[in-house]
Amino acid sequence: MAEVPEIGKKRRRRVEEADSATPEDPKVEPSVNNDKTTVGQIICDTDGKGDANASEETEFKKIKLEQESEEKKTVNVLDTSSIAVPEDGENPPEEANRAVPQDSKTESIVTVEDDTSKLGKEHCDTTEKGDVGDPENTRSEKRKKVPDSEHIPADKTHTEAVAAHYNKLEEVGLEQRSLSRIFYLRNFNNWIKSVLIGDFLDRVRQRKQNISVLDLGCGKGGDLLKWRKGRISKLVCTDIADISVQQCKQRYMDMRNRGRSNDRIFSAEFITADSTKELLSKKYNDRNMCFDICSCQFVYHYSFETYEQADMMLKNACERLCRGGYFIGTTPDSYELVKRCEASQTDSFGNEVYTVKFQNKGEYPLFGCKYDFNLEGVVNVPEFLVYFPLLVEMAKKYGMKLVYKKTFWEFYEEKVKNEDHKLLLKQMQALEQYPADEHSKLVSDKKDDYVHAEMLKNDEKLKLPFGTLSKSEWEATSIYMIFAFEKQQ
Repeated sequence: MAEVPEIGKKRRRRVEEADSATPEDPKVEPSVNNDKTTVGQIICDTDGKGDANASEETEFKKIKLEQESEEKKTVNVLDTSSIAVPEDGENPPEEANRAVPQDSKTESIVTVEDDTSKLGKEHCDTTEKGDVGDPENTRSEKRKKVPDSEHIPADKTHTEAVAAHYNKLEEVGLEQRSLSRIFYLRNFNNWIKSVLIGDFLDRVRQRKQNISVLDLGCGKGGDLLKWRKGRISKLVCTDIADISVQQCKQRYMDMRNRGRSNDRIFSAEFITADSTKELLSKKYNDRNMCFDICSCQFVYHYSFETYEQADMMLKNACERLCRGGYFIGTTPDSYELVKRCEASQTDSFGNEVYTVKFQNKGEYPLFGCKYDFNLEGVVNVPEFLVYFPLLVEMAKKYGMKLVYKKTFWEFYEEKVKNEDHKLLLKQMQALEQYPADEHSKLVSDKKDDYVHAEMLKNDEKLKLPFGTLSKSEWEATSIYMIFAFEKQQ
């Protein structure tokens, strides 16, 4: 792992987040139940597509896995930082969140400007316009060996193991984070989240002023600044990891204390709970609370251990959404994961930045399809495959319709055309400068990691330096996708 001692000395600036996006209307039919149908039967066809034929015990009929577009080879230019992408661009997750503990705890903090007694009812009507946008610091996890999931006692449940893993991750300073091998990758993933959140906040603001949000799997509060800049009225943060929730609460308090007296800061409550096994609506301070947005970033895949857990997580995400509200999130792309696993000579694949290892290659059940995921310095915990067409079908139970779905790469290609998003990409240092200047060093020592950048460098029309990620980082980031569901009733 290459370190970047001089880059660490540079000051990182906070940046404003953007908005803007265009939904789609993918169509999927069938109903679901827990059965023995496997993702492998559906995905592993010669053409990359497949149908899930219902077994005798299931009503799950013909759900087609949409063929994801191959990684684009186009290169976009960003002012002084255009982008170089390797032929096989791909991607890893930002900080993953969790989904569930044993003893649920609820804490509430109300700001002076909010009338929480009326907030729950008010959130389900009103219409007015506003704007959105905001910066955010990349989450603080120390660059050190991540707690190994294999060292967790065998008698722990998977959700307890997830909670233990994230509780062990320590907060570190910004300068320390800048030394990470995946500093730019994490910033890139954070940019993806920033644009996604900004987009859907903007959509909601077109019809109402007071916005309430459920941050499902809030972690240490990495998105708090996004919600503040989006000028929401109410935030409920929940996570399985109690220590993470406490750190999230402290970040919120610090944010309030740093603000000016006339700053409008949302009210918030914090809940430690297992969202795959516990009903969150029973824990809200306002039992009539409803939300305009539920944000679930790098978390939902932890729930796909069983149908019951996936359904409970979905119920928590969607049950209290107002009509027209959105369930948005990021999750690993099951098609991409299985495709890469099947193409591998072993039961695993990856590079120096990330690795994925399936426990039973060739067997991909719809639920409980476990794989070990490791992202350098951030994540090292088992996850479960989320067969997305199945999620689409399950969401119908809660009146949800899929309105937007793209891979990280597709989303990036679409949004980078917007000048504000381009500027945000630069401000968040989501791409590494290439070639490196005399005072800095590339994050990877491997020449092969920048072959794509070298090819672009020879383009006489291109102004140097430009922005890129190492090939290893592009590969890691491209295993993820974005989704958005809208509440229809």
